[in-house]
Amino acid sequence: MKIKLINGPNLNFLGIREKGIYGTKSFEEVEKYVIEEGKKLGHEIISFQSNIEGELINAIQDAYLNNYDGIIINPGAYTHYSIALYDALKSVNMKCVEVHLSNVHKREEFRHKSVTAAACIGQITGFGEYGYIMAINALENSQ
Repeated sequence: MKIKLINGPNLNFLGIREKGIYGTKSFEEVEKYVIEEGKKLGHEIISFQSNIEGELINAIQDAYLNNYDGIIINPGAYTHYSIALYDALKSVNMKCVEVHLSNVHKREEFRHKSVTAAACIGQITGFGEYGYIMAINALENSQ
């Protein structure tokens, strides 16, 4: 499978921000891990990160236009309020899994609601970078 990995705002600061929540690995280390593990599972993972909502929408549309088999998305804070990302995910009619490194349900109340998860086949939360590997498996094994 060819999978688009999309990471939203502030994820480029992994290893710098809130290490007690997000760990000490840099974004580049996490990205490399996901790409390598995906390759071991026989999948091509193409990664994209942006702090800008419109660029994330463009990446979703790019996945559709370039015939990707699925999307893994960590929308960051956009999870909680971006109808635009929800609409983009719904418009492409592709399998998508939402991933969050931390367990959002153990955090602030505003993080408990995901606007974007309803456009995905499922949500994986709280397993750190391994959540991305779980998402690869979910895409591979979903109908």
